Amino acid sequence: MKVQVEELSPVEKKLSIEVDSTRVADELTRAYTTIGRQVKLPGFRQGKVPRRILEQRFREQVEDDVIQRVVQTAYLEAISEHNVEPVSQPQVTNSGIKPGAPFTFEARVEVKPKVEVKDYKELPLTQSEVNVGDAQVDEQLQKMRESRSRLEPVTDRDVARAGDFATVDYEATIDGQPFTGNKAEGVTAEITPGELVDSNIAALEGVKVGDTKEIDYAFPPDYRVEEVKGKTARFKLHLKGLKAKLTPELNDDFAKEMGAQTMEELRTRLKANLEASQRSKAQQEERDALIKALIERNPFEVPRAMVERAIDSMLEGALRQMQRSGLDVRNLGLDFMRLRDEVRERAVQEVKGTLLFEAIAQQEGIQATDADMDKKIEELATESGQPVANIRKYFKSSDDRLGLSLRLREEKTIEFLKAQAKYS
Repeated sequence: MKVQVEELSPVEKKLSIEVDSTRVADELTRAYTTIGRQVKLPGFRQGKVPRRILEQRFREQVEDDVIQRVVQTAYLEAISEHNVEPVSQPQVTNSGIKPGAPFTFEARVEVKPKVEVKDYKELPLTQSEVNVGDAQVDEQLQKMRESRSRLEPVTDRDVARAGDFATVDYEATIDGQPFTGNKAEGVTAEITPGELVDSNIAALEGVKVGDTKEIDYAFPPDYRVEEVKGKTARFKLHLKGLKAKLTPELNDDFAKEMGAQTMEELRTRLKANLEASQRSKAQQEERDALIKALIERNPFEVPRAMVERAIDSMLEGALRQMQRSGLDVRNLGLDFMRLRDEVRERAVQEVKGTLLFEAIAQQEGIQATDADMDKKIEELATESGQPVANIRKYFKSSDDRLGLSLRLREEKTIEFLKAQAKYS
């Protein structure tokens, strides 16, 4: 087999491969022998059909199958022999099988770029500080308190007050004419300043249950419904009922509902969580800053296939997060092509960052040891509150352990760069 490798760009190569005619002939013989055992043709015993008859009937099918097998095996041999690292499926062209002649084909494939990183010491970084004060803890507690609130019917009065939640039927017109979605029943709105499209209707303050009030409302100029945006509608609001929001007190009983024994314990836990969140955010910002500085000092091209896979990973992660939050992504009307375009720049940066960190690790001899991996597994067990043995099961396969090893190598590389960085 003859192989010629041509570099079309730093991220694409063309392999011109010539396969000896005897190898192709042997494959054809095997293929016709196999099909000869399987087919039944009038006038011939099964397994005794002459090859010339088989060629007349099945030449196109057999040659297509042989070409597929020869291309697959020869391509894999070629990239192994010539140390080509493909990151995409090859685009293959061939001129078919010619009797007695070598079989030739070309395979164009995207490859992992060779990155030699320069000027990666004294990268500019901003010193990040983790500082969680009482005000931030109070804010988080208030959010938790609000999340445990409930609406209860108002029974001791029938006149709406600011802060109440009203049950309303409405009907609206624009210039005396109805429009799509112009009426509804049993809608809940808060009696507070704001936009009607956000279910805020301050004008209901002072209205009695059972009464009707008419108001004019101008839809925002950027409202999502083309038919009404920027137009003023006349709304007839019928107040059917009132509810008040009951919010729990911040005391030890509330803390127990949140899984703590006392408010002091809950505050301590919240502060630790907020500090961990700040540290994680600071680490991500430092990682992004390192990547940006490295790219500026080491520009290079990345394969489209790697970028597309990074986009896939980002969108899959975002969708999983939405599902964990209780959202049904099927009902969101997401434009995935637009989303792909929106994250593409970030994906390019992520691919370049991964390749740059990998190259620096190789240049500096940075590796993740077994001890590093054991320590990380223990940390994950502590964070998740699970036994170490359970976490080890997640990294039982060689692929999972390799993934953890690469992740830790990158973390160690980032720590190396931070230790060499120039802070401001």
